[in-house]
Amino acid sequence: MDEPDASRQQQQRNGPAADARMHGVFTDADTGRLTYALSLSDSCLTVQRINSPSSPPASSEHLDLRDCLGSRAHRGELEDQGAYLCAYFYPYRRRWMASGPARQRDERRFRLELNRDDDNNDEEEDANLREAERWARAIRNNTARRPGNTHGVLFSEVRRPCGLMVLVNPQSGRGQAMALYNGHVQRMLTEADIPHTLVITERPNHARDLVRNADLTQWDAFVILSGDGLLFEVVNGLMDRQDWEKAIQTPLGILPGGSGNALAASVHHYTRESPVWGEDLLTSCGFLLCKGLISGLDLISIRLSSGARLFSFLSLAWGFVADVDIESEQFRQIGELRFLLGTLVRLASLRIYQGKLAFLPAGDQPETDSSSTADNQLLDHLLVPLDQPVPQDWTVVEEQDFVLVLAMFQSHLNEELMAAPEARTDDGLIHLFYVTAGISRATLLRLFRAMQSGTHLDCGCPHLVYRRARALRLEPLSEAGVMTVDGERVEYGPVQAQVHRGAARIIST
Repeated sequence: MDEPDASRQQQQRNGPAADARMHGVFTDADTGRLTYALSLSDSCLTVQRINSPSSPPASSEHLDLRDCLGSRAHRGELEDQGAYLCAYFYPYRRRWMASGPARQRDERRFRLELNRDDDNNDEEEDANLREAERWARAIRNNTARRPGNTHGVLFSEVRRPCGLMVLVNPQSGRGQAMALYNGHVQRMLTEADIPHTLVITERPNHARDLVRNADLTQWDAFVILSGDGLLFEVVNGLMDRQDWEKAIQTPLGILPGGSGNALAASVHHYTRESPVWGEDLLTSCGFLLCKGLISGLDLISIRLSSGARLFSFLSLAWGFVADVDIESEQFRQIGELRFLLGTLVRLASLRIYQGKLAFLPAGDQPETDSSSTADNQLLDHLLVPLDQPVPQDWTVVEEQDFVLVLAMFQSHLNEELMAAPEARTDDGLIHLFYVTAGISRATLLRLFRAMQSGTHLDCGCPHLVYRRARALRLEPLSEAGVMTVDGERVEYGPVQAQVHRGAARIIST
């Protein structure tokens, strides 16, 4: 079934099939009544229905291998001597009532039966399966290829025959994480031929303890199917280890299964495709997990007043945003709508916080993190002790009343709010926002509505300030308040942070 030289002139009329390396004739897998000519090139699987000689030629369908997760072959059942070729595609398609295109599963199944010889059934079945497996192998090999204009390392190139640890918090969001695993994730990993082990967390910090003590030689990556809080546990568990410097290089994957799903929404945003939500976001992130690149992920070292040190990948919040995040926990059963309800409740009784803020401005070109290590930890070389003044090259914001201070390290604050649309996984930046007192409730609501499309900085609001930084210090002066790191509540008080560019690794795009 390899391409004969005599066919090259005919291929010139077949578009993407012109560069095909394999040709074959198959029938449909369900009835065997329709016949198809398949052509496989480095970038495309072309499918053309073969009609009767009296019928006009059918048009060809070109399936882009960049949309293909994998392919497999198997024998027919019982008396069926044919073999079956399956290929799994996830192209972008528009759906009824959807705001934009989203990846939709498209399974293609074909039946192959070479010249039948009733006297040699076993040999015939073996020959059919070998040929189908040759096609499946060729599709998988071509599927793994990516354009040369991307940066990072392909996950498929660094995978070992170990598999993924998929960590699921069954209580996250509306308690649907296991249903999402059973309905989507397990199938996609199987289609991509990625072995995995499911681990269901049973208590707070269970994931942190697991990765702190795990034998990392047994795992290709840790994948989180939950909200952002579970990944926060995993990151800090890896940094707790004595071999943290090697451990934190274990690739991390994120699949949305919680209420906020901010990192998952950010990872999808970096593909530059139309925004998606819910199960469409899960499909997008699952596709990227199976086919994506391993790239750097910034870690932000956060030092609390007690001396405790945390590592963040998403955000640091004080004031309105932190209040909504924590107070809306009581509405967790309604999923992501909890944030809308929490916002409306907090707007009705807007709080003002007094404090001090200072930051180290970032230059036009973020520096590659060159900090050394000390005491088995990344050295926060930009920070001085909290009881000392900040360095002279820092910008000090005049002591005043704030409605919120928000430091973003990725693009999304939650699944629907794009707080820092220009952020990237490893840009080495803290995207710092603060809103000063005096803003009206209506204007604040308008800003959050604009944040859904990432246009809040275009509103011209004098109370909203945005700066790019490499380090910051925040000193609350109000006696009571809430602070969050990656959506998790932390001790209230003075805090400092410094970004460590690309210190971890994430499977994204």
